[in-house]
Amino acid sequence: MNKLPHLTLPMSSDAGSGKALHPPGVVPAAATPAPERGVIQVAWARHQDEVRQAQKLRFDVFAAEMGARLTTPIPGHDIDLFDDYCEHLLVRDAQSQQVIGTYRVLTPAQAKRVGGTYSDTEFDLTRLRSLRPRMVELGRSCVHPSHRHGGVIMALWGALADFMVRNQLDTMIGCASIPMLYNGVVSGDVAASIWQQVRQTHLAPIEYHVLPRLPLPVDQLDASISVEPPALIKGYLRLGARVLGAPAWDPDFNTADLPMLMRLADLHPRYRKHFLGA
Repeated sequence: MNKLPHLTLPMSSDAGSGKALHPPGVVPAAATPAPERGVIQVAWARHQDEVRQAQKLRFDVFAAEMGARLTTPIPGHDIDLFDDYCEHLLVRDAQSQQVIGTYRVLTPAQAKRVGGTYSDTEFDLTRLRSLRPRMVELGRSCVHPSHRHGGVIMALWGALADFMVRNQLDTMIGCASIPMLYNGVVSGDVAASIWQQVRQTHLAPIEYHVLPRLPLPVDQLDASISVEPPALIKGYLRLGARVLGAPAWDPDFNTADLPMLMRLADLHPRYRKHFLGA
């Protein structure tokens, strides 16, 4: 089992200890009783083989299930150049120890090392430059199809909130994807319609607007379809996230990607109490 070649977590209060952050109350497996069925565990990957488990889940969801065309050095795994610079958050089924949910997190220091964020490849983020010193990028979020219930995503969000507070970070960005195959419709019309909905209610202030490098041609599409946004996007908006502009088209994943921003200061009071205890 190889240790990860980098460590970004010393930004936290555990600086210099060589430890990864763990959510409060997590006890090493050897000291815990046999878990009940349905119990989940949340932890940050500390070894390369744990990252590989997350990358396998990502491949299964994005490529096998959703049809993304991925170029990867290891068959059956979703791997790109940002992975080695990210922290990887894992949710496991406590009984089987299978990874059933994941996020990756790119911190400001590591974004400087790699030369930017994944979002920079899809959008011109010039207007966000003042936020970068305390801004993380969230990406590659996915949940195993057998575990797509609120518990997994809430566990992920709880650990992310803890990470942000411990590291004195206040802003999260990322690309929220709308599949081109959505509710049986294969076109950009659904994405254009969702964009028209969210821009009316959840558009960020103009000083934070970004521009897609490969825009989805929303003006040439039918934006009048009555359709619900994907569950993850609805969840972000309930938390208090804002949309930063029109969607980009990602041809490799065949998705329309909405640029989104979440600031802890904008967290809805209900979720502030749940995640931050304040």
